[in-house]
Order: sequence, then C-alpha cells, then structure tokens
Amino acid sequence: MPAVDCRSVALPGSFRSMTIPGGIAAVAARNPDKVSLIQGDRTRTYGHLVERAARIANATLRDLRLPKGSNAAIVARNCIEYIELVCGLPLAGVAVATVNNRYTTAEIEGVIDDAQAKVVFVDASTVDAVRAARLPGVQRIIQIGPEYEAWLERGRKPTDWPAIDEWDTWTIPYTSGTTGKPKGVQLPHRSRALVGYGSAAEFGCFSPDDRFLAMTPMNHGGGLGFPIAALLMGGSIDIMEKFDAEAVLHKFKFAGITGVFMVPTHFHQIFALDPAILERYRRPPLKAIISNAAPLPQAMKERIVPYFGEGVLFEIYSSTEAGLVCSLRPQDQLRKLSCAGQPQAFVKVRIANEAGDECAPGEVGELFSSSPMLFKSYWNRPEETRAAFRGEWMSVGDLAMRDEHGYIYIVDRKKDMVISGGVNIYPREIEEVLLTHVSVADAAVIGVPDEKWGERLLAFIVPRVGLVPDSDEMSHFLSSRLASYKVPREYRVIEALPRNANGKVLKTELRRVT
Repeated sequence: MPAVDCRSVALPGSFRSMTIPGGIAAVAARNPDKVSLIQGDRTRTYGHLVERAARIANATLRDLRLPKGSNAAIVARNCIEYIELVCGLPLAGVAVATVNNRYTTAEIEGVIDDAQAKVVFVDASTVDAVRAARLPGVQRIIQIGPEYEAWLERGRKPTDWPAIDEWDTWTIPYTSGTTGKPKGVQLPHRSRALVGYGSAAEFGCFSPDDRFLAMTPMNHGGGLGFPIAALLMGGSIDIMEKFDAEAVLHKFKFAGITGVFMVPTHFHQIFALDPAILERYRRPPLKAIISNAAPLPQAMKERIVPYFGEGVLFEIYSSTEAGLVCSLRPQDQLRKLSCAGQPQAFVKVRIANEAGDECAPGEVGELFSSSPMLFKSYWNRPEETRAAFRGEWMSVGDLAMRDEHGYIYIVDRKKDMVISGGVNIYPREIEEVLLTHVSVADAAVIGVPDEKWGERLLAFIVPRVGLVPDSDEMSHFLSSRLASYKVPREYRVIEALPRNANGKVLKTELRRVT
C-alpha cells in the first residue's frame, strides 16, 4: 500500500494535527500548576514548561533566524532543559537531532554534519568535545546554564510560528550503529504521540497520578519517548542525569515512582549490588518496568520477576524506526520463554520468507510491521529508506517466528545469523543457554570463516567473579541442551563484551578481533 502524501490531500475543516507540543499544551491548560518535571531540587510546572518552550520557539525564529525545515542538535545528559528543547524547537518547525552524549569528538562531528544541524545545544559534560569538533555548518553552540538562560530571554517577545503538521519531523535520533555508521531516523510528531497513547493503554503507569523515572539516556528512542508519553498523559517525570544502581532502587522504593524504562545492562548492574542492599529495596511499589533495546535473557527474567514482583515486568519489541511493535505482558514472562509477546494496538505484524510469502507457525522469517507509528525516512538516505520497506511493511532486519497462539519470538538479527554446513544457526539461542551456566556472566556468539563449513561458531564468555569457565565443560553443558551443530567449536574468555551506549553488543567489534 503506497504512502499517502498528506500535503496533497484536502483535509476536513475539523482536522487538527497531533503534535507533541500541542499535546503537552493541552495538559497544561487543564492544570498549569501541576509539576511536570523534577530534577533534584529543580522543578517545572506544566505552565512553566509550555511558557519556556514558547520562548525557545521565539528565540529560534527571531534570534537564530532558522526557517521551518531546519535541524538543530542536542548533545547533553538527561536534564530538564532537554525536555524543554524537544518541546520548543519543533514549535518553530525545527527538528532536533538527539546525539549520544558519550560520543567522541570524531563521532559527534560525523552525526552533526550528517544532520546538517545549524545550532547545537550542549551541557557541561559535552561542551569541550563539541567545541573541539569541526562543524562548518553550525552557526551557534549554546551551553545549557547561564548562556542558555540568556538566550531564552531573547524569546520573550512573541513572534509568528509556522504551521506545524503531525507528519513534520519532531526529532532525529541516530541508530546505534551496531552494523555500520549511525543513520538519522526522522520521527514525525504523530508517530511518537501514538507511542504515548499506546503506552498509556498497555503499561498502566501513564496517567495524571503517575510519576515516571527518566534515567535512560534521552538520546535513546525509549529514553525520550516514554518520558514524553508521561507528559502527554499529564503525569510527572523524575529526571536522573545518569544511571546509578543503588540510587535508582532508592527512588523506586521511596520516591513514588510508578513506571520506568530500562535496558538489560541496568538489570545487570542492579543485581551486581551487595545482597544486603538488594534486600533493603526488594519489591518496590512500581506499576511497570518496561524493558527494551536488547533482549532480556530468560535467566535474567527469572531474577527480575521474584525481586520486583510478578505483575511488573513488560518486555517490548520495538525499534526507533517502527515504534512499539510487540509486548510480552507480566503474566507471560516465565510462561512464554524467549518471547516478544503479541502485537500492540494499531500494529500489524507479518513474518515473511525470502520470496515474500507469509511464514507458517514455527517457521523462521523476517519480521515486518505496519502501523501509524512508523518513521518517515532515514535522513538523506533514500536508498536505505526504500530498502527498509516492502510496500506498507517495514523491517529492521530481525528474524522471527510466530507460534500457534499468535505470540512472536525474535530469533536473531538477520545479519547475525550463521550458516554452517548449509544450516542456519541463530546465535541468540546459544547465548540464552550459555547465560544459564553458573560461571557465565555474559556471552556472545558469532560466526567466523571456516574452510570446511563456511562458518563455524565462536563464543565469547565473560566469567562471573572468581569463576573460570572451561571450554570442555562449556561444550558438554551445551551438548546436553542443544543440537551438536549449535555447539561452538571455540571459546574465548574476555573481561567485557563491547556494547554501545544503549547496551547492544557490538558484534562487529568482536569480529574484528578474531
């Protein structure tokens, strides 16, 4: 089904675009004095947030003189101003490239140059790296703090804002780059507004009475998308600049937090705490933990559920490009093993083989989704955008299968699949088993060239403290649980797996060291 260009369609007179700033302004009109943002001892009411977003839009148009369709960038840790900027700049028709604050100067150069950003907002942790970068297209670098506040003063005088449509670009997060250079993903207002409404329906922690903890980096799709969902529903956001395992548990237990978005590395750090600390914060009064970014090993779920409670953990399958796709609800966490759940509201899922035919239950194919949450396109990459679609269906290259009850199982990344002796092998299945071994803290499996088999399996193992995995023991352990062709022929012990800032294992880096 071809996409419809809304600009060429006569819209009814009653039509109103669904925009992120518009949704937050509607909440503010209902209760302007309610606290929307909290960071330590700093707060913003909804009324204050909307007023400052308006000043950002005015200053962007009047002082920076950026026309609608321009791009800005933000390279900063989580903070109140981050939310203000992604609400205010789009009011002026300026999309925001959300750049990983842990990037090196060279990486920052590449992303900001690719995004063609005209202004860059930074904080104290990133200002030196950004100012050291060669950014010929950037007209201004503004540091959050006194410089930012002085710039905001220039936006007190009202100005005319351009008309903003729901299909205009809101933000441009950059993909993690596990298989190549990061790509800018153009997200329209409508896409992330619907993520907000879908989240409210699914997870039960997005209402005017809820308080959401924002501690995953906001450059991450979920790190920004879920806090915005809380605002659209009239809740409050408690912002942490960075993750600290014990501080997070303390907030869960004593700060009235009802919802949080986490990635697997957060759970690893929490369960590495001293047992006495863990016991102190057991069973906090959370309504929902939403986990994403990388698959949660089943062995980790079996620690999470008893600790946080049986009705709390949701694991979602999503992507920056597709938004929400599937959700595995709490009652299924220990019943449906290594499962991504069922499609969410508004979402259609299709699993297709190489010929494009629908796969039967139990048959592995490429997962495609179609929904109103899809991205617009990759920024300035039309060929890669076309490659991601088959008609109305979009894929990020994940392999999956569906069971007879309609549950979806993500088997592996298409690019990570190993073909050995003509047989397809999915490393994720082997990694899941390795992680159940008492001496294994973390594991990754890749394929390496083999003269006889085409590819053979190589396992990288991070040992638990004080334990030394033995290759023969590992092989025996796997052989009792997996077919012989799935047992790696080689094992390497390493201190830590290379991961990007969002917790995804960089298998490209592992392949370079083989």
